Amino acid sequence: MQEIGNDIREQIKARRTFAIISHPDAGKTTLTEKFLLYGGAINQAGSVKGKATARHAVSDWMEIEKERGISVTSSALQFHYQGCCINILDTPGHQDFSEDTYRTLMAADSAVMVIDASKGVEAQTRKLFKVCTMRHIPIFTFINKMDRDALDTFELLDDIENELGIATCPMNWPIGSGKSFKGVYDRGTGEIELFSDTKKGTAQGRVRRIPVDDPEADAWIGESQKNQLKEEIELQDGAGAQFDQELVTKGELSPVFFGSALTNFGVETFLRHFLSMTSAPLPRMSDQGEIDPMKEQDFSAFVFKIQANMNRAHRDRIAFMRVCSGVFEAGMEVYHIQGGKKVRLSQPQQLMASERRMIDRAYGGDIIGVFDPGIFSIGDTLTASPKKYAYEGIPTFAPEHFARVRQMDTMKRKQFIKGVNQIAQEGAIQIFQEYNTGMEEIIVGVVGVLQFDVLKYRLENEYNVEIRMDSLPYEYIRWIENEDIDMNRLTGTSDMKKIKDLKGRPLLLFVNEWSIRMTQERNEGLRLAEFGR
Repeated sequence: MQEIGNDIREQIKARRTFAIISHPDAGKTTLTEKFLLYGGAINQAGSVKGKATARHAVSDWMEIEKERGISVTSSALQFHYQGCCINILDTPGHQDFSEDTYRTLMAADSAVMVIDASKGVEAQTRKLFKVCTMRHIPIFTFINKMDRDALDTFELLDDIENELGIATCPMNWPIGSGKSFKGVYDRGTGEIELFSDTKKGTAQGRVRRIPVDDPEADAWIGESQKNQLKEEIELQDGAGAQFDQELVTKGELSPVFFGSALTNFGVETFLRHFLSMTSAPLPRMSDQGEIDPMKEQDFSAFVFKIQANMNRAHRDRIAFMRVCSGVFEAGMEVYHIQGGKKVRLSQPQQLMASERRMIDRAYGGDIIGVFDPGIFSIGDTLTASPKKYAYEGIPTFAPEHFARVRQMDTMKRKQFIKGVNQIAQEGAIQIFQEYNTGMEEIIVGVVGVLQFDVLKYRLENEYNVEIRMDSLPYEYIRWIENEDIDMNRLTGTSDMKKIKDLKGRPLLLFVNEWSIRMTQERNEGLRLAEFGR
């Protein structure tokens, strides 16, 4: 294996690729916008919620996101800050779009977890955190909305540790909250960073810092809050976990920061510390062993997301790739492992949500988009190495809600089939057919019911097709592993339905969980799987 050159190694070392995760409304997209402000990528932060005339968040680019004020798809954003080239993966917070978030986390080297200070750890945070711990992803916590009334600081830290099973190390400490929020105490320097909420749409500018023992601190925070601060810090120093970079890297200790993304307070402090603690692009596991970007000369990447119609004028389809090693060059020819042939990667671009610029090259750790003529699938590996290998696959999750979908206008059958197929290839929905029928009956499965709304909206707005959806009562789906199964002779329960996926593989739908066991008992040797391969 040829060693990479120093110039390429330096480029890769400067990369930081991370995902931002949170429960809905914790302020994740607002924090992302402020990162972009500090990096000079945008001049004014967008409003995530607001009037129809308000500027929308950069990462919310779909029309339905702008209308509803929620993120429904992951966005890739890149900017530069203090010598680092930063790739942010902004993910949907709503649990109905969690599958998109799971896939996006596969492309990240670390995660920023945003928590609402008034609510603590919420349901979706737990779910996403489990994915991070499975992959041993380093997690950095930003406790947001300190300018509003917050839970007790120790209660927030205990909540993270008890609910998520990870130790915490607060790097700074809040002084009050809501109307009494005065700022934060920096545990490393012993200084107080003073809070001001005068600049909500622009970068913070100069941060006022004074030593905690400076007489001026008494005038700013008052004797009562100062005494409380000293007591809390003394208690934390004696009982709390100490900072340990090795434990952070292993994903066993989460550095915690406090602030307010809306008012920009604490955001730049968090960003600076985060970049110093997080790592350059990490090695990735393949079927031929670990591929280290600091050693592997040849280009390799995997597809973690596909998005159709990002530019409605061109009806294009973009495959998002995480570059894992080497250098990507515009127009280069690579081997598509799953397709078994060489392909030329055309129209390479770096993205700022839906905005894009054509690029000539990218390095390990970067997120790029390439034109997809319909040949790529989520999880595909591309490599320029003569030693062909495939990266670990990205899991698909079993849908939990099902509906029969029909187009209203029979003359638009072609657009309907094209639309549901393209949206299914993105991984947003899964589509099935009745067993022993053609494509006349299409059954759509989703992880969360809001995906049905997105499907309806996108078919109408991107493909000009109106649809009717009839809910089905099924909640459980199982893939049949027996290759020699005779579906016509398979006997089940009255609430079982036989279907097949787009590859013709047989599946079973059930209303009740007990029906799964009963069906296996009635068909000796029947092997059922919860996940499709």
